[in-house]
Amino acid sequence: MAAQFGRRLRKGAATTAVAAVAVAALSASQAPGVNDHGRQTAADATPSPEASASDGSATGNSPYYTDLPPLKSPNPSPSTGPGPGGTGATEAGIPATVLDAYKKAETTLREAKPGCNLPWQLLAAIGRVESGQARGGQVRADGTTIKPILGPQLDGNGFALIKDTDDGAYDGNSSYDQAVGPMQFIPSTWAWAGRDGNGDGKKDPNNIYDAALAAGHYLCRNNWDLSQQDDLDRAILSYNQSREYLNLVMRWLEYYRKGTHEVPDGTGTLPGNRSDDGAGASPTPTTPGSTPGTTPPGSPTPGPDRPKPGKPGKPGAGTPAPKPPTTPPGTPSTPPTTTPTPTDTVDHLEDAGTAKLTAMAGDTFGKRISTRAETEAGKAVAKVRVRFTIVGDTDTTFTGGESVATVATNSSGVAVAPALQAGEKTGAVTVRATVVGRAVPGLDYKATVTERAADTLARTDDAALTCVPGGEFATQVEVKATYNGAVADGVAATATLVTSADDATANDKGPYFKDADGKTVRTLTGLKTDAKGLLKLPKLYADDTTGNFLLRITTAGGATLTVELAVAAAETSSPSASASPSA
Repeated sequence: MAAQFGRRLRKGAATTAVAAVAVAALSASQAPGVNDHGRQTAADATPSPEASASDGSATGNSPYYTDLPPLKSPNPSPSTGPGPGGTGATEAGIPATVLDAYKKAETTLREAKPGCNLPWQLLAAIGRVESGQARGGQVRADGTTIKPILGPQLDGNGFALIKDTDDGAYDGNSSYDQAVGPMQFIPSTWAWAGRDGNGDGKKDPNNIYDAALAAGHYLCRNNWDLSQQDDLDRAILSYNQSREYLNLVMRWLEYYRKGTHEVPDGTGTLPGNRSDDGAGASPTPTTPGSTPGTTPPGSPTPGPDRPKPGKPGKPGAGTPAPKPPTTPPGTPSTPPTTTPTPTDTVDHLEDAGTAKLTAMAGDTFGKRISTRAETEAGKAVAKVRVRFTIVGDTDTTFTGGESVATVATNSSGVAVAPALQAGEKTGAVTVRATVVGRAVPGLDYKATVTERAADTLARTDDAALTCVPGGEFATQVEVKATYNGAVADGVAATATLVTSADDATANDKGPYFKDADGKTVRTLTGLKTDAKGLLKLPKLYADDTTGNFLLRITTAGGATLTVELAVAAAETSSPSASASPSA
């Protein structure tokens, strides 16, 4: 057992001191400041205030494995064979199914969110720290863990206090939440961040394909670019709000970037030390009939008081004598005192001065939703998680492409949602604010998406538009649309050959367009400006009517441009004046 789980860190100050010394030593030997790709190492990475004060964490700041990468090269030695719970080649090796899930998630995110630049090695680093790569690859062929992996219940006893948010659906605990699965999502986060990574129609936090894809989307939210150190820091800290966690994940990220390899499922190395000083104890797989977060009967008890086997030939080896109980038999136990959490005191949500929410399709809303959590007496409540959910049939999202965002209230009890990004569907959009872990009525906000508009139209050239009867205009009309001086792309437009300046009905004579069948058309609808705000009309033709005519182009937003067209017979040349009479 000692070989499998490794040497433990001691409690209290010893844990911090040993971890600090280990990190410093590894930093000096393994991280020279800036690597060959120009990225900063974790030693240089300072989380920004925004990152440190983020909206909670994916894991609820649950315990994690603190084992550091080995100092030796991650490339396997040909003479070293893999083995369950072993070291050597398996140290850098990642179980086959787990590695496949990380790489598949990277490929999916490269298409869905190319600006994020998510490396699969980051998922591997987090997966190593959170669950030891799904407990050394203890997964089935479809990626589901053989046994559920659960962190300890978050009951405030040495951990965060997060009361049940899923009625035990994910963690089997109807009293408190527990981090679930190989990427250790808490149920309230999985409820909106969960993804179907293996295409089976389910979003299962215990499936490595689902969990890896969900972790990728979670790390790529807020338009973060993970090739930039500041955004990478923010993303990692949003997973677990700990500077030590950030440093540790960065160590494993750099380690895996230097090389890794595939090992058979179930043969990966098992970590030995945890941030809460429980050697290999959490997250742990559960067994049938056991309570989530507890040690199954008959299992070795983790902790400093676990008896150690004696050495052969020495007296006193074997099972130590039992210690006398510290509490006399029959003494009634005192129930623990439960202190109400800030969430318990919330009675309702109030709008905190949100302005009118309106934006054109494709634009970012200029105003953001602000919600205040209050007690029954109207007192603001800080450190409460408010979930903002975009509901209904709309393609409007929060910046970063998500439809759900969770934000903690500040010292004034106010939670400010991320900016809304309008989609192409116009009309009303509803954003609902609710308190995570508290059954109080939600607060709905209405936003409006209007169609794309232009306030100015102008021709891109000043060439005269002339044609002979029955001919074809040599120049096609092209216009540029702008709105408040900026390019107006995707704006709907209509072009009509009008009867006169005062009569906008379509003319029944003069210039015309042709439809796909070659028939005469004098009104074009369904036109749109391109990405540069440009609109080039089809060719114009003339019938046998001469004179001056008008082409009127209008857009959503009220921009109008009238263009003059002239149809005239070709000029005929007069006899040469230089011809001299015959002698």
